[in-house]
Amino acid sequence: MRHRKVSRRLVSTTEHRIALMRNQVRDLFKHGRITTTLAKAKELRRYAEKMITLAKKGDLASRRRALAFIQDKEIVRKLFSEIREKYLDRPGGYTRIVRLGQRRGDAAPLVIVELVEEKLTFRKSRLTSERLKKLQEFIERKKREYGLISESKESAKEEMTKEEIQAKEEPKPQAKEEALEPQKESQESSQVSYQEESKEVKE
Repeated sequence: MRHRKVSRRLVSTTEHRIALMRNQVRDLFKHGRITTTLAKAKELRRYAEKMITLAKKGDLASRRRALAFIQDKEIVRKLFSEIREKYLDRPGGYTRIVRLGQRRGDAAPLVIVELVEEKLTFRKSRLTSERLKKLQEFIERKKREYGLISESKESAKEEMTKEEIQAKEEPKPQAKEEALEPQKESQESSQVSYQEESKEVKE
């Protein structure tokens, strides 16, 4: 029974497996993406995300731990500068596995392991916006009860909001008149030119 056995037995010995993961992590951080089998990719993801987590900490102990595993100063320097800045706002999920199909010969499932480049976009849901609105109304009501907000300030705010709404709703007549003036001038000039041509024809 395989109870409490987390890792995958990819090769014959433990030393060989660790060396394989070290080389794959190094190539992933160097090139941004690599092609490998599905079992190796799932195992690689664990080590790569641990290294990125160490880079996000950014202290000397984390740098030494990453250097002890990767054993390449240039890759560690890139990890703690370029790659770290990309994932400071991301709480996890730094890698992506894309399936390619089966390999010709042994039918092993091939995948692409790549670092996620897209930035996270947070969108407020309707429920959260409604909750925030209710919370603000509750705070304002309590402030009125305890007299923290005077009635004059409150009325001034209401007047300002009404004026802003009216200004948004009212159309701008001056802009329309300015836009219509060149059209009127062009129509008048065309009429004058047409009348002059008709006079010349009659003569």
